[in-house]
Amino acid sequence: MSLVRRASLEDAAEVLRLRQVMIDSVFATEPQDESATDWHEESLPTLRARLAAPAGDFAAFVVDHPDRPGALAALAAGTLEYRIGRAGNPHGRVGHVFSVATDPDARRRGYARACMEELLDWFRERGAVQVDLNASAEAEPLYAALGFVRKPDPSMRLVLRPA
Repeated sequence: MSLVRRASLEDAAEVLRLRQVMIDSVFATEPQDESATDWHEESLPTLRARLAAPAGDFAAFVVDHPDRPGALAALAAGTLEYRIGRAGNPHGRVGHVFSVATDPDARRRGYARACMEELLDWFRERGAVQVDLNASAEAEPLYAALGFVRKPDPSMRLVLRPA
């Protein structure tokens, strides 16, 4: 039996906690104060709604923490996106991994890899022919071992402000 399971509605707060672990490890340059997690309360209802819709375009796979009942040890989450088809992907199904995290005291046990393998299977089952992600330097060896390769990235971003 696999250690990995699909995240449930009851896991929402822990999924947000592990997402913060990922954010802190990738983006933080100094310790964060409590205000860095103020967004969790506002995000929780939306995440719960997404977790409650297992047939939707969002999935999160988790491993329960072996030493802390009710806590999660690892997370891999992503979405299935539609883009207008092209050669090699005529149906336009693209997976996007956006949150992979392991609790600091549960690292080096293969949990993130196991969650990623389940997420990749989920993408395959839904017809995705490519999966994109942004990799931290620390996580790049895991993704490379799963077959991911670096690509030239012409990405740009605009942050929309409320009108």
